[in-house]
Amino acid sequence: MIKNLIFDFGDVFLNLNKPGAMRNALDVFQIEKLTDEMVAINCLYEQGLVSTSVFINFYFNYFPHISRKDVIKIWNYVLVEFPKYKFEFLQNLRGQNKYKLILLSNTNELHMEWVKNQVPFYIDFKNCFDRFYLSHEINLRKPDRAIFEFVIQENNLVPSETLFIDDTKENTDAANQIGIHTWNIDENSEDIVNLFTVNKNLF
Repeated sequence: MIKNLIFDFGDVFLNLNKPGAMRNALDVFQIEKLTDEMVAINCLYEQGLVSTSVFINFYFNYFPHISRKDVIKIWNYVLVEFPKYKFEFLQNLRGQNKYKLILLSNTNELHMEWVKNQVPFYIDFKNCFDRFYLSHEINLRKPDRAIFEFVIQENNLVPSETLFIDDTKENTDAANQIGIHTWNIDENSEDIVNLFTVNKNLF
């Protein structure tokens, strides 16, 4: 029986435009694909291992034709909206008090600043969770095994009693490897509000 629910944030609650953001970045940067160095700095930033100023200056120095404000716009282009009905679903779930609710998100300071400014119910959303883990605050990042072990150990969870919902398959695959049940949600055809219908075999 499932007692613990671990949720990703982006494309589970917060709608993202990943393909559009990548196309926009490549167009503005005038390149065909991200370099290994760019991928590395992005990962370090999500783990909180480089500061926002270092991250912005990296791109500003890499692409002299764009401004620091442009860097932020390009980085935040992926963020679209947080539909209120998804928040209301979570509120209802919190009100039932049947499950331990945990958020586990790969994110960063710039994205969270945008969320805090653009989502009027952000504080209430955060308060729905028993624990709220952001990769840049805990210096761990999915799909590394260590992040799942950290959450399991810190909250005394039993993996077989835990369901993890994430839109990225390599993240759900990693959670599966330590015995956590998973739902690799397809943001294009599935919705978090159908959690119990899609996963009825677990409840």
